[in-house]
Amino acid sequence: MSAGTILITLFFLLAPAGVLRLCRQFPTLGKIGPVLILYLLGILVGNLFHPAGMARIQQALSSAMVPLAIPLMLFSCTFRRSGTRSQLLALLSGMLAVTAAVIAGYLLFGKGLKDGPKIGGMLTGVYTGGTINLASLQVMLDVPEETFVLLNSFDMAVSFLYVTFLLAIGFKLFRRILPHDSDAIAPGPITGLKPTMAPEANGNLDSTSASGATDRPGAGGGEPEAAGGRAERPFQGLFTRRGLRDAAILLAVDALIIGISASLGLLAGDAAFMTVLILSLTTLGIAASFWRPIKQLRHSYDIGMYFIYVFSVVVASMADLRNLSISGSVNLLGYLAFVVFGSLLLQVLLARLLKIDADTMTISSVAYICSPPFVPMMAAAMNNRRVLAGGLAVGVIGYAAGNYLGFLISHLLTLL
Repeated sequence: MSAGTILITLFFLLAPAGVLRLCRQFPTLGKIGPVLILYLLGILVGNLFHPAGMARIQQALSSAMVPLAIPLMLFSCTFRRSGTRSQLLALLSGMLAVTAAVIAGYLLFGKGLKDGPKIGGMLTGVYTGGTINLASLQVMLDVPEETFVLLNSFDMAVSFLYVTFLLAIGFKLFRRILPHDSDAIAPGPITGLKPTMAPEANGNLDSTSASGATDRPGAGGGEPEAAGGRAERPFQGLFTRRGLRDAAILLAVDALIIGISASLGLLAGDAAFMTVLILSLTTLGIAASFWRPIKQLRHSYDIGMYFIYVFSVVVASMADLRNLSISGSVNLLGYLAFVVFGSLLLQVLLARLLKIDADTMTISSVAYICSPPFVPMMAAAMNNRRVLAGGLAVGVIGYAAGNYLGFLISHLLTLL
């Protein structure tokens, strides 16, 4: 391993620690949030530095961080039924929004494209599922390799703009025009590490932490940490004897869950690997959250969030702006951009009509457009962990439905 590769690896692993420290010291940065800062930092570094072997490091870290984070973030969750309606409506309205945008986009852009109906089917699959659905539908629909490569390249560029928009202003804008429980968000400067919950938040997680104390600052009157001190110093106590012991146990359980989930994914085969992996991680993580010995361990959410911060800076560094070119097909780029942002606009309108809260709508859109690995990152940016499990569920269902829906839509478009 070259010196450059070692340095870029250390940067990816340690940059979140530096950014979190800066967010605590400077309230302005804390209000921006570590996820957006790390995203911008990753873009800058990824386009300025290209040491040998960097691509392998990016692929390895981006693939590993989310499976590591999901169970840890779910361990500290307490589940309720109050958010079932919103999550179900968000799932259905999101799928409807993507499908409607694909059909409308086909009428505007797709008819002039060679293999337009097939491209519409592939867009349906990738924006209700993920890249694995895009690859599957390419084979199912017999789409030329060059079309697949171009579509995948444009997808990365437009999805990057979509995520940047949501992180910068999108979710804050949606909170102004859609129902939103402001008590679910911690007041004051936010580091993004320990979301705080209101008891009546419109979601499936309540306001209690693993110890049973409310996370909201000023509630209760117990220890400062239980009463909200961890909202600004989330890792306080981690490097004590007890903290390190708890972290070691949590990581051991996390590794066991990942091993079981990966084994089940391998048994399911390549086509279903990612669906089974995410579903197993989520199911086993939720199951462990009901086990009292796990509930009593501290820092599970904090450690999981750190993995998501590493994922944020790594995945942003993979956006190589130097190679961005629209010369291949303006219509194809227009079709893809229309589906991404048109489905988002339609989902906002449906959420307004159906009274779906802003954060549930946002996380379901991210689950569809960007797939489940981006759900924890968006939940962190919104400082709202109550939407995590629901967002993962939407993404997993999208994985499962993407191939079927994409195949059906491709044949429907041939009739238009």
